[in-house]
Amino acid sequence: MDTGCLSSMKITGVSQARSFAGKLPTQRCFASSHLASFAVKSLILRNKGRSSHRRHSALQIVCKDFPRPPLESTINYLEAGQLSSFFRNSERPSKPLQVVIAGAGLAGLSTAKYLADAGHKPILLEARDVLGGKVAAWKDEDGDWYETGLHIFFGAYPNIQNLFGELGIEDRLQWKEHSMIFAMPNKPGEFSRFDFPETLPAPVNGIWAILKNNEMLTWPEKVKFAIGLLPAMLGGQPYVEAQDVLTVSEWMKKQGVPDRVNDEVFIAMSKALNFINPDELSMQCILIALNRFLQEKHGSKMAFLDGNPPERLCMPIVDHIRSRGGEVRLNSRLKKIELNPDGTVKYFALTDGTQITGDAYVCAAPVDIFKLLVPQEWSEISYFKKLEKLVGVPVINVHIWFDRKLKNTYDHLLFSRSSLLSVYADMSVTCKEYYDPNRSMLELVFAPAEEWIGRSDAEIIDATMEELAKLFPDEIAADLSKAKILKYHVVKTPRSVYKTVPNCEPCRPLQRSPIEGFYLAGDYTKQKYLASMEGAVLSGKLCAQSIVQDYSRLSLRSQKSLQSEEVPVAS
Repeated sequence: MDTGCLSSMKITGVSQARSFAGKLPTQRCFASSHLASFAVKSLILRNKGRSSHRRHSALQIVCKDFPRPPLESTINYLEAGQLSSFFRNSERPSKPLQVVIAGAGLAGLSTAKYLADAGHKPILLEARDVLGGKVAAWKDEDGDWYETGLHIFFGAYPNIQNLFGELGIEDRLQWKEHSMIFAMPNKPGEFSRFDFPETLPAPVNGIWAILKNNEMLTWPEKVKFAIGLLPAMLGGQPYVEAQDVLTVSEWMKKQGVPDRVNDEVFIAMSKALNFINPDELSMQCILIALNRFLQEKHGSKMAFLDGNPPERLCMPIVDHIRSRGGEVRLNSRLKKIELNPDGTVKYFALTDGTQITGDAYVCAAPVDIFKLLVPQEWSEISYFKKLEKLVGVPVINVHIWFDRKLKNTYDHLLFSRSSLLSVYADMSVTCKEYYDPNRSMLELVFAPAEEWIGRSDAEIIDATMEELAKLFPDEIAADLSKAKILKYHVVKTPRSVYKTVPNCEPCRPLQRSPIEGFYLAGDYTKQKYLASMEGAVLSGKLCAQSIVQDYSRLSLRSQKSLQSEEVPVAS
């Protein structure tokens, strides 16, 4: 389903813009030459008509991967596996339910996959011509991919790790060394590392990584930070959930944690988790992440997908769904949820006039899209009314192809600690499909993006280059006197994952709605992994589980509906 994304692409001075916003107000983006800065104008003139980069050859496996961590024995992995087995082992339905699902992001794909595993027939509808929702990607005229976001798969994502195993595609994850690497703004071009020893168990390995790093925090700051975290360690999940009333900044002040801890660590962490700063982010979000990372030995270990998400992750799920009798349809945009007189769903009306009926219905669209689709008859129901507080956060993903191989980087995700950028990676090193031995392609998350989402691509690229000049002082200059840009893509998502601000938790809906036969899936729905790929996949499993549990009631309801539609035969 549509993510409310406006994707603006520009190559050598030619601007192309696509609006995927559906009913959302689109934000016009321009990158034409009269709006471009002098630096970008000069770049365009120099590169106009020039082939951007190498010719494409067969996929080469050249990146150095680290071994897949042993995740199978962790409690969360086993729990996720048990939930998956619920569908495989459930009693086969005498008459499979036909379940109509709007939205083929990870939540919708997960819902459909697990319903198919349970013997039912999902009909998955995607508004656009591309799978993935918030992990969507597109191929440009040179055959290069550009993505909605920079996607990282953590060891602490048990449902995603199970999903990869169930699909037989575990080898598509490229695991990196167990480290977190931060740029040093006060030392341009230098980095500070938190290295997690493989020989130590959790949480000792995480504590060791923090204690061994003396470049970002002093010993007194580490001690005060540890003391501040004690209530979370002792109070467990109830304490974590209770912190939803505070921002990260408010919590740190309350716990007496020094401001420098916020400046050195939590600004970068907040922007990486939810694309916003600590003065907005709910402390619950930080504590959930820390809880997963510290409690599981490999929780913070990261992997990159070995190629573009639509083909390397989403298509295997689609193939699985279809192999079990399900359907997946692209270019099928939901226009209206049509109701019966009793307020239940009659059918999904698509923009092309098609009416799709089923025994149950799921909306797996982002929360901002779903709020526009809520029927007027449902609008005053508390379950739906509370959704008004959940609002997607804007984010911009930037891809820049350079004319040379940049040296000041790692085969890893890097925290920029920039005021404008969140995380970045040289995808020509970290990802097999994007590998290039001669030229770098940096993928960067531009966040917070609220003040930039309406600006031109040229302005965003200029600002990005100024920040990159600090990260690569010997290789990149804002005036392009050093590394030259061959091309770039800017992908704007005005409404991405829901903004995890304080007091959102009570507004997150369960997957089973109060409307019989209608369900929700999405990372904004109630599940323990908040706004993330893991949260989206888990929400789909929980949605599918609710439908399977409701089988008898839904089947009976469908039978009654058919009987009421039968026309009596005249005697």
